[in-house]
Amino acid sequence: MARSLPMFPLGTVLMPHMVLPLHIFEPRYRTMFHDLMEGDREFGVVQIARGSETGGGDVRHDIGTIARILQAQELDDGRWVAVTVGTRRLRVIDWYPDDPYPQARVEELAEDVVDTEVRARRDELLPRVRRLLALRSELGDETVPSTFDVAGDDAVACWQLLVLSPLSGIDAQRLLATNGWDERLARFDVLLGDLEETSALELHGRG
Repeated sequence: MARSLPMFPLGTVLMPHMVLPLHIFEPRYRTMFHDLMEGDREFGVVQIARGSETGGGDVRHDIGTIARILQAQELDDGRWVAVTVGTRRLRVIDWYPDDPYPQARVEELAEDVVDTEVRARRDELLPRVRRLLALRSELGDETVPSTFDVAGDDAVACWQLLVLSPLSGIDAQRLLATNGWDERLARFDVLLGDLEETSALELHGRG
């Protein structure tokens, strides 16, 4: 079912079950957060394809994620600091005028089923992600520890593999826009192989 939703276009990709801290300083988004805190605290996040996060006039992807505010505080100068989390995917049907802030008519995309084959593929990819993160740590990138644990929920665990991997914004958006875990993990497998090769060559070059 389609519905209207406040929107926050960003330069990064938000995936389901990914935590997203926000610092709200533009007047239009300050207004949006006032409204959100009086409502259901949900808004949409889409990646900006071209343009900038500030000032408007950007070109936006049509596949994004619904975010929910976990914590939010308005500061004395009117700025907001907030912690949000991605919940489920969305598709933008139509954009409304950005007045007083970006809004769109969206539809929620169905949750992808995690069956036995998907679970097995995920379990094969998990140690590779951990090895890649350990390799990235040797290269000085210690953003995510290689000892991370995944959730017991199968769908959450699948998203965590993607969220915790050092994907580019372009690749993360492509995976978010892919329907079905069979195809999504197949594409992730290829991307993971590229990251493994690039990281190994980088480490070898330092040797």
